Amino acid sequence: MPTPSATQRPRIAGVGRVLVVVYAILALGAFGRSLVQIIQQFDQAPLAYTLSAVSAAVYIVATVALVARGAIWYRIAWITITFEMIGVLVVGTLSVVAPELFAHASVWSYYGVGYLFIPLVLPVLGMLWLSKHRPVPAGVEGAPVEGASR
Repeated sequence: MPTPSATQRPRIAGVGRVLVVVYAILALGAFGRSLVQIIQQFDQAPLAYTLSAVSAAVYIVATVALVARGAIWYRIAWITITFEMIGVLVVGTLSVVAPELFAHASVWSYYGVGYLFIPLVLPVLGMLWLSKHRPVPAGVEGAPVEGASR
């Protein structure tokens, strides 16, 4: 009889792996963009460029939290992805109703239009994925290994 670890897939297998890769790419893109903006033009649009840096940090932490195992990382993933969703909705709405606040775009401006609306869709997909991949308490008989795909 195979051991449970031999029959379980890693947490980020399949769709989870694609989700993590997209988060990692967005994290790198947002980080690079915010770094260049802050170094070269921070005085022109400090709010927008600070928000780009915040979004980069959120994407980096979310990427790590999606890959890492355990209940604490699972909670961190939920917190960062929820923050991301709120950020996209608030900044996206403010950029529409008060565009003077965002003379220069941030990652979340206009709901992520500069990133093909991926910042708007990604947290929804992340929340769906997290809701279907809850960590299982240790010692539950017949339960899959924590973080394994169901």
